[in-house]
Amino acid sequence: MDFLQLAKNRFSCRKFKDIPIEQEKIDKILQAAMVAPTAVNKQPQRIIVLTHTEKLKALKNCTKYDFDAPLCFIICVNKNKAWTRKYDAKNSADIDGSIVTTHMMLEAHDIGLASTWVMSFDPEAVRQSYDIDDNLDILALLPVGYPAEDAPINPLHNTFIPMEEMVKYNK
Repeated sequence: MDFLQLAKNRFSCRKFKDIPIEQEKIDKILQAAMVAPTAVNKQPQRIIVLTHTEKLKALKNCTKYDFDAPLCFIICVNKNKAWTRKYDAKNSADIDGSIVTTHMMLEAHDIGLASTWVMSFDPEAVRQSYDIDDNLDILALLPVGYPAEDAPINPLHNTFIPMEEMVKYNK
């Protein structure tokens, strides 16, 4: 698929079919995460994969936005492993993790799955529920699955600010 078309067609899915995700597809999504660019190729991302029913049910103690997905990735970053800009000590971990998560979302869509980026969660509840090391920051939850036929698309999905507002050429 053409990349721009892929990006336009992808949407935040909040309703999934109750169908397990094949390991081959999980592996492809994880490969997309692995090849995502990170600052100085430091690769600070750490990803927890939830496929077991009981582990997925535990998400309900962490967020109301699990959408009963049959698969969820917990995307974490280790700020100590990320690159830091010398001029102002800006750490790239959150940016790197965001790029990784975006790659995962686009790969999921490309192989016929859907996802939504969830940032509304209790980080300490996630940390406790999944025994996540203290050195990791929990960046996002990524519920993934086959989209339900009646999965609603946000009415604002195709609403964009004008190009003139977004872009400024400095000639």
